[in-house]
Amino acid sequence: QVQLVESGGGLVQAGGSLTLSCLASGRTFSSYGMGWFRQAPGKEREFVASINARGGGPFYGNSVKGRFTISRDNAKNTVYLRMTSLKAEDTAVYYCAGDPTYLGSSSYEYDYWGQGTQVTVSS
Repeated sequence: QVQLVESGGGLVQAGGSLTLSCLASGRTFSSYGMGWFRQAPGKEREFVASINARGGGPFYGNSVKGRFTISRDNAKNTVYLRMTSLKAEDTAVYYCAGDPTYLGSSSYEYDYWGQGTQVTVSS
């Protein structure tokens, strides 16, 4: 079993950058596919990015391609989301997710989730 804790959220101006971290507990992290999702008020949870166990892939949602970068450091049990050129519409709670067998864009397929971290982009 894996427990996930996100950090790094905050308030940033439009055009700015922010890096989120997701620290995983458990020895099996290095075998898990990991993803980032976000959810804005009144909206469905949206796929942001995913990365496979070895750091390959990665895959991105259309709205963040070219601006966000997902990476992972298995030695530190951490997955990152580097966000640049932030826009007001990026404002959301960002969640880290993990799964031993799935690596895709459907939030329903991930077994493990963090509690989320708020990102607010001011315009």
